[in-house]
Amino acid sequence: MRAVRLLWMLLVVLMGLAMAASLMLLERFKVPGRHGLPQRCMRRFMAALCRALPLRVQVHGALPATPMLWLSNHVSWMDIAVIGQLAPISFLSKDEVRRWPVAGWLATRAGTFYIRRGAGDSQRLRQDMAEHLHRRGPVLIFPEGTTTDGRDVRTFHGRLLACAVESGAPVQPVALRYLRNGQPCDVAPFVGDDDMLSHLMRVLSAGPIDVEVHLLPPIASRGQERAALAHAAQGAVRTVLQRAPQAVPEAVAGAVA
Repeated sequence: MRAVRLLWMLLVVLMGLAMAASLMLLERFKVPGRHGLPQRCMRRFMAALCRALPLRVQVHGALPATPMLWLSNHVSWMDIAVIGQLAPISFLSKDEVRRWPVAGWLATRAGTFYIRRGAGDSQRLRQDMAEHLHRRGPVLIFPEGTTTDGRDVRTFHGRLLACAVESGAPVQPVALRYLRNGQPCDVAPFVGDDDMLSHLMRVLSAGPIDVEVHLLPPIASRGQERAALAHAAQGAVRTVLQRAPQAVPEAVAGAVA
């Protein structure tokens, strides 16, 4: 089974390369109507990646109809694929993602924001994300600043939440849970000094992993302090993570538009 999934992953990478090459040609020749293509390609790439991985994604709650600042707990690099397939959303990622093969190029073209640790560029990022939200584009950040084992949530840092207050965009809390046989999955978390290849091999060998994506009630940002917003979103996510796991249907489909 792992060999089959490895072959599938290779096909997904080849698909991403074909998308990237096509987008580069469209940019080079300035083809009209190309500007929305990177995000659509990115969503398709993320959806294909989720299908190649042994993930069964179940979405609880409604996708926002207006631009919001999504705040999610962070368990694994797979979080980006799981959420990225759901909506044309821009992520805030660490600067290393920019250099990932295929995915990094597509992410940049799809409007990903990058943060360099210790670079002191949070003011610029706040302004850029506020402008993006104002132009009717959603943004997602992982406010814990690191990954966890998914059983609880760390402190949500509110430094960059000022972009929601300035733009008037509500905050959309998102709770992610990775489960196997109804219990928290010990394979999905990408924590500590783990490396990408070793983790990928373990995931591909693990068998089905059920992923719950909980889109929780939005929180109004106007007139709020960023620390209060962060605390409210953290509390909403923690409430979900501390619930008993829900029964998983026999057939679960990822929500992809």
